[in-house]
Formats: sequence, C-alpha cells, structure tokens
Amino acid sequence: MRFPRTGRSLGWLYVATMLPAPLNLAFLPSHFLVPGDAAATAARIAAEPMLYRICTLAGLVNNILFVVLALALFRLFQEVDRSQARLLVLLVVLSAAVGLVTLVFEAGPLIVLNGKDYWSAFTKPQLDALVMGLVALRGTGLGIDSAFWGLWLLPFGILVWKSGFMPKLIGVLLIIGCVGYLMQSFTAVLWPAQVHKVFNATLPLVGPGEIAVSLWLIVKGKKIPVPA
Repeated sequence: MRFPRTGRSLGWLYVATMLPAPLNLAFLPSHFLVPGDAAATAARIAAEPMLYRICTLAGLVNNILFVVLALALFRLFQEVDRSQARLLVLLVVLSAAVGLVTLVFEAGPLIVLNGKDYWSAFTKPQLDALVMGLVALRGTGLGIDSAFWGLWLLPFGILVWKSGFMPKLIGVLLIIGCVGYLMQSFTAVLWPAQVHKVFNATLPLVGPGEIAVSLWLIVKGKKIPVPA
C-alpha cells in the first residue's frame, strides 16, 4: 500500500474518504426507509436490491479508507506527539470495527428478503417486521459509532494545535466537532426520539473542522512532506 507523500495528497485522501459516506448515511435512509411502516420499507428494499447493495458498499469503502487515512495521519503527526497520534489511530480502528458490525445489520434485510425456501416458515408481516428490526439495529449502531466519529477528532485537534505547521484554529474546530458528535451519540442512545433535532442543531459544529483541514492540506500542503 502506498501512502501519501505530501500534505496535498493526504488532503485528497481525506476528501476521498468522505465522498462515499453520504450515499450510505443520507441517501440510503431517505430512499429506502419509511419510518413506522415495515411493509413499505421492505417493499422499497426488495424493489431495488442492487441500489441498496451499492449504498452498503459505499459504507464499506468509507470504513476502509477511514483506517487508511488514520495511518497516513499518524505518519504525518508521529513526530509531533506519538501518543496522541497512536490514540487517533486506535479510535479510528474502533470506529471502523463498530461501522463494519453496523453494515452487517444493514445487509440483513437483503438476506431476509432473498426469497429462499427457509423463510417460508414466516409470514410476510413477520418478515417485514424482521427487516424493520434490522434497520433499527443499523440506526443504533450508527448512533454508537458517531461517538467514535467525534472522539478521534480530539487527538487530531491536539496534534494540529501542537504541529506548528497548521493553523491552531483548525485544531480548535476539530475539537468542537468532537463535542458535536458526542452530543449526537449520547442523544441517540439516551433519547432516540430527539436525535434528529440534536443532529440539526449540532451540524454546524461537526463539519467545519474536517472540511477546513482537508482544504488546508490540499491548498497549503504541497510542501509538507509525509515521513516514510
């Protein structure tokens, strides 16, 4: 595996990591999931299984690239603070692990709806309910994983702050993003009915840091070497 050699190429890797996420996290639920209606949700998934698989594949690619990005960031920041750089990688690996388990639940409805004979013991309403249960488990997994989406930004922000070659403001924005994701995660676990309100309220907190760091690396990172 070849890692980025400059900050600019690392910035493009960061952008590539973020690109598949909306397809899995935003498009899939908006297109396939009908809140409170198991039959309609199952029917939508059964009608477009390949599109559903593509959305799941986007989630898989996102998790793989997330780990690659973390390793590349470790190489960039290891001389700044090796302990914080290692913590960053650990938290990303934990996030990817939770994300992969969540993808298993996400793929579950395709198995339930595959039409195999062994499902004949269940009525259609029972199968629809099982699909909806797997969808709910997917949502719970994402709620838990969002804590790690935030936690890795804490050592990342500290590393940017201490680096001396990146603006300290970006480090502050990353740490603010950590707080925003944690608020989303805790709400998803404790008060799931309020998660959409909290998500909308904290959206301005979670995005600016990562957008700023990726853009800064692309624009300003040409002369920043990534150690071998």
